[in-house]
Amino acid sequence: MRFTAWVLGVIVVPIGVSLAGCSGSEHSALHKPGIYTGVKDPLIAKQASPAQQEKLVARFNQVQTDR
Repeated sequence: MRFTAWVLGVIVVPIGVSLAGCSGSEHSALHKPGIYTGVKDPLIAKQASPAQQEKLVARFNQVQTDR
């Protein structure tokens, strides 16, 4: 009984875990280089406004004054 438990714990279980990790995932995504296919970022449109740019510059200058 001890030998069977040892064989299961040392040999069979690690082999089973290793093989389970090699299985293909059905959720893998195919990516095209240079093309973003994710969700549109709402901050891009907001960043185009001059008022938002002024806020960002002011915030940047608050932190970067010592450099």
